Amino acid sequence: METTAPSSRQLLGHDALLIVSMLILAGCGLIYEYLLAHYAGRIVGAVESTIYAMIGIMIVAMGVGAFLARWVKCPFTGFAWLEVGIGLLGGCSILVMAGMLALTYTLPVWLQQIYGLHPSITTDGGFIAALQTLAFYTPFVAGFILGAMIGMEIPLIARVREQVHGKHLAHNTGTIYGADYIGAGIGAAIWVGICLNIPIITAAVGTAAVNLLIGLIFLWRYQSRIIQPVRLWIVHAGLAIVLIVLAINGSGWVLQMNYTLFKDTPIYSKVTPYQHLTLTRRHVGQGLPSLLSLYINGRLQFSSSDENIYHSYLTYPALLSSARRGSVLVIGGGDGMAVRDILRWNPRQVTLIDLDEAMIALFKGEDPDAPADVEQMLLSLNQDAFNDPRVSIIIGDAFIEVERLVTGKRHFDTIIVDLTDPSHPDLNKLYSDFFYARLKELLSGDGAIAVQSTSPYHAKKAFISIGKTMQAAGYKIEQYHTNVPTFGEWGWTIGTIRGLTASQRIAQISELPVTDPWLSKAALEAAFIFAPSFFEETDSIEINYLGSHQVYQYHYEAWSKQNGVFFAKE
Repeated sequence: METTAPSSRQLLGHDALLIVSMLILAGCGLIYEYLLAHYAGRIVGAVESTIYAMIGIMIVAMGVGAFLARWVKCPFTGFAWLEVGIGLLGGCSILVMAGMLALTYTLPVWLQQIYGLHPSITTDGGFIAALQTLAFYTPFVAGFILGAMIGMEIPLIARVREQVHGKHLAHNTGTIYGADYIGAGIGAAIWVGICLNIPIITAAVGTAAVNLLIGLIFLWRYQSRIIQPVRLWIVHAGLAIVLIVLAINGSGWVLQMNYTLFKDTPIYSKVTPYQHLTLTRRHVGQGLPSLLSLYINGRLQFSSSDENIYHSYLTYPALLSSARRGSVLVIGGGDGMAVRDILRWNPRQVTLIDLDEAMIALFKGEDPDAPADVEQMLLSLNQDAFNDPRVSIIIGDAFIEVERLVTGKRHFDTIIVDLTDPSHPDLNKLYSDFFYARLKELLSGDGAIAVQSTSPYHAKKAFISIGKTMQAAGYKIEQYHTNVPTFGEWGWTIGTIRGLTASQRIAQISELPVTDPWLSKAALEAAFIFAPSFFEETDSIEINYLGSHQVYQYHYEAWSKQNGVFFAKE
């Protein structure tokens, strides 16, 4: 044990080590917080509420950890063990969550195969149901434990610093918390600038490696004050081996576990700064084409078997209702399918706005990581639409880019809004009255706009709210629907500014100028017909004003609380 009092220079060295360590560890703590919240949102669903719940749980756990730190007798030994524990749990947490989720999906199928059960007989009760519940809460349990451990760091380092100085330090708490806040800010910057652009398991292992390094430096510097330091050296070495193995194999393991969630065979997966893209393929049978599907964050976006139905109904009614089709604006549609169908109408120019540059690159055939056969399948599916000289692509947030187009006094004959469902508050603004009003500034007076509007049956209130919101923005709106086998009944909203409504314009046309195997004039006219009672609750459904998150709430209620069940009234 150290017996001589340290000099002023030595104390300065101790302070620098401890304060810088706290700053770095605070950054690690914030990265863990975002990392667990981000991944939990993807696997649990209901992204926004899951993220906020995880962050809230970890903050509460940090407070609990701060209280628990008082029971640690030796702060030097306690801190050294703490860093090992944080590094182990933080580095393995993503693997544990992915493993639990994969187990709950594969175990019922495995039991069906073992006992030769018919696919219609599900094994999802009893133990399986309990396991699924456990898998649901695993991210939050891991977040609470990790948060409690992170919360112990500040009081332990404060005690270490006072014991090194051999006296009570008047500004000790402020100094440590100052380092903590600054470190958290740096951690947030690292998360946004680096971690979102790399595999999530790599971010977890890298952060855990920093905990390991801090633990080793602390152990080397204060081993004379630590109880049984040899045991800690061995444990640190073991953790280093675990992290090296995870660094080499972790991404592959997590990817394979994620692949178990898909019915078809995954053939390519890519994590972009905004979403997780997964392509799957199914060999249907002799002489039949393979079935290609795209999933974003685990949710199906299209299937090659029937995407042409969806995209025909998305694009054709608006193009048919527009007096001219020289200039077309597409919001979203990063797979190029909508642009493919628009090009059949021989427009002069098509402008597409999409946030995810990596997705555009994938469907443009410019993703350097995509296998050649996958690239060829995608280009064949969208008919190389993005490389057509008439197509210009704007990478950016549509909310901002549309404002720039308005400022530039641009106008379009037809506007197609092909966004994913409003399942996240960040998307909600693109379903708002304000956004639709800005699009109205871009639309020619004799043009038409069509908006993907989710399912009229599985998310009825969200569907009707989109229509009411567009109407509030100044459009003459109508809503229409059709059956897309992969999704079930699906709906869209179409609007015009002046003159006749879309259905009235379609009724005046004798034949379609562009033929499609799934569309006819009669089929389009029938798509505008709903059951007599369908719109009875319209008056009670709210408009989605900017900032209200109303459509998001309706969509969340439909899918997370009602499981997409539609109740037909007698």
